[in-house]
Amino acid sequence: MSEEESNDDAGEQMPQQGGIKTMPFILANDFCDRFATIGFNANLITYLTAEMHLPLVEASNTLTNFHGASNLTPIVGGLIADSFAGRFWTIAAGSVAYQLGMVGLTVSALVPSLRPPPCRGEAVAVAGEACQRATPWQLLVLYLSLLCTSVGTGGTRPCVMAFGADQFELGKPPRRRPGEAGAPRWSFFNLYFFGVELAKLVAVTAVVYIQENVGWGWGLGVPTIAMLAAVTAFVAGYPLYVKMASGGSPLTRLAQVAVAAFRKRNVAVPDDPGLLHDDKELDAGVSTTGRLLHTNQLTFFDRAAVVTDGDMEGGGGARPWRLSTVHRVEELKSIIRMLPIWAAGILLVTSASHNHSFAIQQARTMDRRVTASLEIPPASMLIFSNVAMLATLALYDRALVPRLRRLTGHPAGITHLQRTGVGLAISAVSNAVAAAVEGRRRRAAASHGLLDEPGATVPMSVLWMAPQYAIHGAADAFMDVGRMEFLYDQAPEGMRSTAAALYWLTMSAGSYMGTLLVTAVHERTRGEGEWLQDNLNRGRLDRYYWLVVTLQVINVVYFVICAKLYTYKKLETVDGVSTGERNDIVDDQENAGERDEKGSDVKDVELQPLLLSDVTLP
Repeated sequence: MSEEESNDDAGEQMPQQGGIKTMPFILANDFCDRFATIGFNANLITYLTAEMHLPLVEASNTLTNFHGASNLTPIVGGLIADSFAGRFWTIAAGSVAYQLGMVGLTVSALVPSLRPPPCRGEAVAVAGEACQRATPWQLLVLYLSLLCTSVGTGGTRPCVMAFGADQFELGKPPRRRPGEAGAPRWSFFNLYFFGVELAKLVAVTAVVYIQENVGWGWGLGVPTIAMLAAVTAFVAGYPLYVKMASGGSPLTRLAQVAVAAFRKRNVAVPDDPGLLHDDKELDAGVSTTGRLLHTNQLTFFDRAAVVTDGDMEGGGGARPWRLSTVHRVEELKSIIRMLPIWAAGILLVTSASHNHSFAIQQARTMDRRVTASLEIPPASMLIFSNVAMLATLALYDRALVPRLRRLTGHPAGITHLQRTGVGLAISAVSNAVAAAVEGRRRRAAASHGLLDEPGATVPMSVLWMAPQYAIHGAADAFMDVGRMEFLYDQAPEGMRSTAAALYWLTMSAGSYMGTLLVTAVHERTRGEGEWLQDNLNRGRLDRYYWLVVTLQVINVVYFVICAKLYTYKKLETVDGVSTGERNDIVDDQENAGERDEKGSDVKDVELQPLLLSDVTLP
């Protein structure tokens, strides 16, 4: 149901609202948002070292801290959207805040007094004695602008994907008949990430080129204009959107379950789940597509649904801090079950954080000539990651999924968790390649007597770094889409913005862990054998990469164990048929087994992916 229509006329509005026609407005907003974000972030390390004259380690930590803040605010935005504001208004407010931050950054780049003077002598890229560090006032203006963009991302990132998926969620997808052949199909999340990577590709080519060859004023002005276009496009589509009503604060519901269970910690849980408290009318607002069914895990929280004296009010309603429904208890269980899987993504982000800092500085020391008159900007090396992810997403949907579907019988070819695990393993390979390439670069610098000349060009083509970026892009095509599909799919319906925010919270925690790892390595290796220093030729960045690879291997083992132990949620649809049974009908899997009316024997299943081709066009 939309925010502005009642139950009586919601059915009449459904054909006019939502569907594929809303995608240009939603995806255009996110395309411009990512274009603006990546257009600045991709080369932020250069701005901090070359324009603000910060040392490399400090600039790297500033970068990861900024990424951490930008990916932490979405948890607040997701809670605001799910609690009272709704996704549309949260996205709109976030977009405006981001626009203000971009304007501040552009002004900072255009006004000379907001930047330190140019370095005297050579090597602007490396901060040294010839360079005057940015003053506290100049850094304050920069950081406040970055803070505005961080607040803005808190409104857009947790809501755009869930808001886009909402446009299809209210319609009933047609069932495929047994043996019916269909055209290759794109899932919504694959399409979303394809658009995101396309925006990144344009940003790391056009915008980075402008920053390196025209100036930072235009280099930041272009993304600022793009962000203005994003806000305009999104608001223009207002009449077309399905706007799901917020179901109240999800954190409040989770807290009520935890408090009620603790109060009844000495109460025995009945053997029959049917004796637990249930209230379909109370749960209707947070379970429009179906209520969560009881599971036998984390049974301590079942005590919150045990009816005892004093749990009911005089009018017959339940006191929420003393008695919860089975659905609300299962909401808390679902979130807790997801957390170990969610945590596995933190180290992935940590292991990739150097692609925006150390790897760019590596590229700056190498031979970047493509022709006699054309050089690859260091930050544009990210193009290989973007192209690889775009290609992998296309091949995955169009070529790999149909073949895997025939082998596994799964509608998506492989499960979300399997897709995520593949991405984790590929990412470790990417960093192993990065370590090998950096070792070769350092040996080339030594053989040509360049160890003490950080500003000199090492006679080694920058294209040696292309494989590590490409492999990392392929890993993201598996990992990012798999993680987001898993979070959206397994999150309770009333917490999907919050679940999407968990994706960005992973990015935040990974960024801060990147800062912690860099700081720890820098302090531990300080001295003659310092691994991370401004002079990369004397540093041992390759050893840092091998350390990251070791941590990633441990992380893959941890993830496999968590995935083996994970139990998918059970969902009863509004028409009384379980999600598991509905998917078995859709995919003609007749061997799913019998299910009773209460759903107590429903098989744990992964929900069918949301597919654009399943939507009936108006």
